[in-house]
Amino acid sequence: MATDRVKEILSWYPSDNPGTLTNLYRLLNTGTLAGTGKLVILPVDQGFEHGPMRSFQPNVGGYDPEYHIQLAIDSGCNAYAAPLGQLEAVAGKYAGQMPLILKLNNSDTLAKIDQPCSAVTGSVDDAIRLGCVAIGYTIYPGSGQRNRMYEDLRELTKEAKAKGLAVITWAYPRGAGISKDGETAVDVCAYAAQITAQLGSHVIKVKPPKDFIEQAEAKKVFEKFAVPTKTLADRVRHVVQSAFNGKRIVIFSGGEAKGTDELLEEVKGLRDGGAFGSIMGRNAFQRPKAEAVKLLKDVMKVFAS
Repeated sequence: MATDRVKEILSWYPSDNPGTLTNLYRLLNTGTLAGTGKLVILPVDQGFEHGPMRSFQPNVGGYDPEYHIQLAIDSGCNAYAAPLGQLEAVAGKYAGQMPLILKLNNSDTLAKIDQPCSAVTGSVDDAIRLGCVAIGYTIYPGSGQRNRMYEDLRELTKEAKAKGLAVITWAYPRGAGISKDGETAVDVCAYAAQITAQLGSHVIKVKPPKDFIEQAEAKKVFEKFAVPTKTLADRVRHVVQSAFNGKRIVIFSGGEAKGTDELLEEVKGLRDGGAFGSIMGRNAFQRPKAEAVKLLKDVMKVFAS
């Protein structure tokens, strides 16, 4: 049964066809948070992005692709996201048990480059074949290769929407034009959310913004209009506002590994700022199974409260 909140969210996408809206509905109506308009998604692309040792050795069960989808099911997540090979290893056995998101581009840490650009490693047809509700794609605003990523995403988005899938975009500012602190600056995270909304994505994933302003031009405006940035809730509120005044689903990454108390405190700040949820990988699957399930359930409780 569709709740009023889910109906409201779906109304923000009036140009989409019934197939895409149905898959957004599935995403919003699965798991512990079904019907609330909130999402907790388990993403496991770290094996490709950071390597197997860094990703899975802290909890060796994670070397097995089945471990992760079972974790998503057991903890009551809304969806599970992974690259092509990892989904192919589980999609048939777990068909229909968990909404799947196929991550269509990936990069590795073996190449040390100033202007990052992920390779396209899957297709929209792969996502349909595997029963996915959505495709996932990463852009790096600030990279000298950003235009290629924007153009690739445009074509994939056009095809995904025509074939009834939703589009979830990881927006991670980085590149030679942005400082390390600037990658999570509140103005840059908000800009990345706006770019992603303009590119036609249904769901936007960004990192929790820090109390730092990268762009001198933006700083003048923040100061002129006294835009608050001191608390995480303040900053999240600005990022969500930047995604079409909150009419796009904005979720936040878990980021680097951190302690449970610190993580849950961060999640409370996300909730208070109007975040639609969390997409949490390493902070969940690198813990022992029982601990990971409890953590994800506790995160869901925060967003449900």
